[in-house]
Amino acid sequence: MAGSSTPWIGSAYLFLQSTCKTIALPSLYESSQKKPCVFKALKLALADSTGSVNGVDMLKVHCSHPHLIVQLKFCKRENCRRFLRSYREGALQNSLQSHLQLSLATTTVPLKVELKAGSEHLDKMLKDEDRCLECIYREKPDRLPDEEITELEECLKSLMLHQSTNNNVAGKDCSSLKSPCQPYPPQSSSLPTQLTFIFQGQQFDNRTITPDDHQKFAKSVSKKWKQVGRSLQKSCRALRDPAIDNLALEYDREGLYEQAYQMLLRFIQSEGKRATIARLIAALEENGLISLAEELLGIHSSEDCS
Repeated sequence: MAGSSTPWIGSAYLFLQSTCKTIALPSLYESSQKKPCVFKALKLALADSTGSVNGVDMLKVHCSHPHLIVQLKFCKRENCRRFLRSYREGALQNSLQSHLQLSLATTTVPLKVELKAGSEHLDKMLKDEDRCLECIYREKPDRLPDEEITELEECLKSLMLHQSTNNNVAGKDCSSLKSPCQPYPPQSSSLPTQLTFIFQGQQFDNRTITPDDHQKFAKSVSKKWKQVGRSLQKSCRALRDPAIDNLALEYDREGLYEQAYQMLLRFIQSEGKRATIARLIAALEENGLISLAEELLGIHSSEDCS
């Protein structure tokens, strides 16, 4: 199959579908709030199947209703063999159902699973383990891990470290993946972990950005939306270059309101519950948009920002 000096690398696609009508895995994964929950369940179940966190890599997760499709990469034949046995015996399916139930805090998540490598439907040949291995080995990965997967991996590692060193801390949002975990080491501050923040000597709740905040920002920020975006990009990978310039070009005809709206929408969707008002206020303050910051906080709601 592979020479002794050649690394054993193969790829396969795992198809997941909930058989419960009220649970749509693609919709959950497309939700910025639920995505980390689903990712955590996938990661832990795959680790269970190979006996190692690094036994199999996720390269990309595709949402193709009603399926959630996970592209897998195997770097060792033995890890792939363990995965196949776990899949064949139903252990992977049971593990996925269990981890999804815990992560999503629901009663049960019944699943239908399928495994494919290229055009080969591996479920039809599971008893022939060597043939399955050969099919997976023939399919070389066509990509590096998706940037989103890398972000989620780092986020999960950070969360696990946080939990292991703070086992006595209960009741915080980051004690589970019901909400997105802490951001990557930010260059400004760790605002999402704070419940309150100070602005102009007053203390405010560090709530998530609301639709009303979103509309007010897009209406009032005017030409400075790019500057605010570049302040936010310091701790938001989704806004890093060339994202902001691309948004400016894509929504040029719609005008400044739509450009600003889409920029903040990108921030909210990528950051989830980490898209807090404190981070937005800090970015506004950094760019001299004090009046708009005051308006969002209800200090001077009638004033517009120039």
